Amino acid sequence: MDLETQRKWDRAARGYDLMNGYGPEWRWAPWKRQLFSTMEGQVLFLAIGTGQDIQFFPSGQEITAIDVSPRMIAQARLRVQGYKGWIKLRQLDVHDLDYPDATFDQVFTSCTFCSVPDPVNGLRALRRVLRPGGTIGMFEHTGSRFFPFGLMLNLMTPLVRRLGPELNRDTVANVRQAGFVDLQVEPVYLDVVKVIRGVTPG
Repeated sequence: MDLETQRKWDRAARGYDLMNGYGPEWRWAPWKRQLFSTMEGQVLFLAIGTGQDIQFFPSGQEITAIDVSPRMIAQARLRVQGYKGWIKLRQLDVHDLDYPDATFDQVFTSCTFCSVPDPVNGLRALRRVLRPGGTIGMFEHTGSRFFPFGLMLNLMTPLVRRLGPELNRDTVANVRQAGFVDLQVEPVYLDVVKVIRGVTPG
């Protein structure tokens, strides 16, 4: 368990819903609902946080939801109780996944890989627990190739890194480097916010 990362997100838990609540969720809701609508089989959801994304999950699913922060998980429990399906919460670091190989059919993330300390190895850990042909679906914000956005994100990243996310990661390249194939990238806002889909090699 990465205790430094755990403490960072424990500290962020108290104000997380205020900072990332109604406005951002209302804005991104259509894309998240569309992405999560494909859930089926054994699903792993990485970084459930306070459970804000549960409102976009289709009903009747069997989901294992993990997070590095126990305080985030504690806040997610009420939303889990309101879900019309089955969600098992676990405190777990993506770098320490203890599931056997090929446990899950699908993995989903939401604004997560801006914050995983070792993103490529975290993605490789997810690939390991996916069955051959299993899929990953990600709603993520990334760095930008366009001026002035790329410059702004590069300048802001050292300031916000200690509080939460890094703003300039090339998550698409990281997914490819981790060994996922058949990547599909759907821009949501410029080239900063995007939906990324990939497949575990068969």
